[in-house]
Amino acid sequence: MDRYTRNILIEGFGEDGQQKLKQSKVLVVGAGGLGSPVLFYLAAAGVGTLGIIDYDVVDISNLQRQILHQTTDLGKNKIESAKEKLTALNPEVKVNTYGFKFTTDNAAEIIKEYDFVVDCCDNYTTKFLINDVCVKEQKPYSHGAVLALRGEIMTYIPGYADYRSVFDNPPEEGTVPTSAQIGILGSIAGVIGSIQATEAIKYLTGIGDLILNRILIFDGKTMNFHSLKIKT
Repeated sequence: MDRYTRNILIEGFGEDGQQKLKQSKVLVVGAGGLGSPVLFYLAAAGVGTLGIIDYDVVDISNLQRQILHQTTDLGKNKIESAKEKLTALNPEVKVNTYGFKFTTDNAAEIIKEYDFVVDCCDNYTTKFLINDVCVKEQKPYSHGAVLALRGEIMTYIPGYADYRSVFDNPPEEGTVPTSAQIGILGSIAGVIGSIQATEAIKYLTGIGDLILNRILIFDGKTMNFHSLKIKT
């Protein structure tokens, strides 16, 4: 247990909390800017099984923020690159990889195998799919999004507000700018992803309060957090 001593020393965490993490399974949708810190911190914390779904390959433009990947990984499947880094960090963690698109045909079957889901994708279609399947299957999950110098996080568990409580439907294509158009600071993805990892750990161990019935917005330009309540 020497690896996890600093976890165990936390009040309310202890060996019981560490054992809960070891027995837990977390699915991370996307191994990019958000997925990188999420996966690194969950593996370091000792989550027993991590699932990664991503069908993209590592591109040089990713390396500014997707810290799981290195220059030597260019052209490699992101799931393979991610698994190599996570196994090197903590060989005790089992890593399942899914190198295909997350769709309505496979989403429920994949999600049902996990205790918690982390939305680290970069498109609205997948975000709404994650939400809808998690609500239907009563699976808790963390939503995260980043763009330029801003980010947002909210957590869903059954009985509380979900993503559609904030946004009814995906925006029309072309109405919302993308990071390819207005950029994204890599460290902002690091901040938001770290909070998502924290939410997952808190849920799995039962410590602390989750971001429920509200959405937490971070403005990296002013370094302010805003918490907006969601009506249910």
